[in-house]
Amino acid sequence: MSGADRVRPVRSASAGAGPADRLRRFKYRNGTTVPVLGTPADAWYVWLGLATVSVALLGTATGLPTAAPPDAGAAARTVDAVASSQYPSTAEHPLDAAAMRLDPAGIALRTEGGTVREPFGYGPVTPVPPDASRLRAILTGDPPERVLDSPAALAARAARNRQADPDWRPAPDQLLVRRVTWEGVDVTLVG
Repeated sequence: MSGADRVRPVRSASAGAGPADRLRRFKYRNGTTVPVLGTPADAWYVWLGLATVSVALLGTATGLPTAAPPDAGAAARTVDAVASSQYPSTAEHPLDAAAMRLDPAGIALRTEGGTVREPFGYGPVTPVPPDASRLRAILTGDPPERVLDSPAALAARAARNRQADPDWRPAPDQLLVRRVTWEGVDVTLVG
């Protein structure tokens, strides 16, 4: 219908009218009335509701993480590849995390984007904290017979480190993994 067919909006004026009769209606020249659904945009409560919804959506959007969580799965796969090797081996894996928690069964990495923990498929492995100087020396490449007195000493230090409570510490740039075999003692050092 053209704009000339439309006359004017009409409201039902009956005092006892129900909610359906209180709708705004447009009346056309041919006598047809059509209800207009919706809320008038100049009502104060419409603007208040719109402002409330906008603030809620803005709060939700700013509360979302801005970075992706770290990839602990790739680090765990690197550890598993060394731990499952038949021969003594070494590997490095770059870490892009702010903090790391390492235990004999898995690795957890934390960034602003979240925290991710991934279990190891092979283990248990021996976590080597930065302050464990003798095991750190073996992890970084020194032969175990040059650092420790006997294979029993290596086994004892590895068992002690596996029983220590893991704690969060700053993550290094590279995760080092080394599998060491010395006269029947087989350990996988990670740090």
